[in-house]
Amino acid sequence: MMGFVSRLFARFAPTFSEARSRDAAAIAALHKASFQRGWGEDEIRRLLMENTVVAHRAIIGGTMIGFILSRLAAGEAEILSIAIAPARRGRGFARPLLDLHLRRLAGLGARAVFLEVDEHNAPAGALYRGAGFRQVGRRQGYYEGGASAVVLRRDLG
Repeated sequence: MMGFVSRLFARFAPTFSEARSRDAAAIAALHKASFQRGWGEDEIRRLLMENTVVAHRAIIGGTMIGFILSRLAAGEAEILSIAIAPARRGRGFARPLLDLHLRRLAGLGARAVFLEVDEHNAPAGALYRGAGFRQVGRRQGYYEGGASAVVLRRDLG
């Protein structure tokens, strides 16, 4: 009975791994489902082929349910995008994906990580605050529709 229960829960638990250029279509589809202006498959593929870009994915049952992309430069990293599939949000999948990604960035020599988040995106703000990010700036009217971007930073190490 315990084996059955373990297998049942394992089927709904994501596995996390590095994303590759072959994941471009799935990442583009998730990006489009998550943001007003989704990035195209070619745009994602080009990013994934850059040696300064670090990417991870979350998979459940062979389906990508989340991703995170960052760019490294001069000992710092910028999170370019992170998303969890709309139907999978609120289940605690983003935090382990973010934590894995931050560990990898630190291992590659990043001493600080930056990102921008829409001031009205409360779930993302809570995720980042819970992961140790703090506000270091604000970009007024940055997003389409006039919302401001909150600039966050987390030191690694």
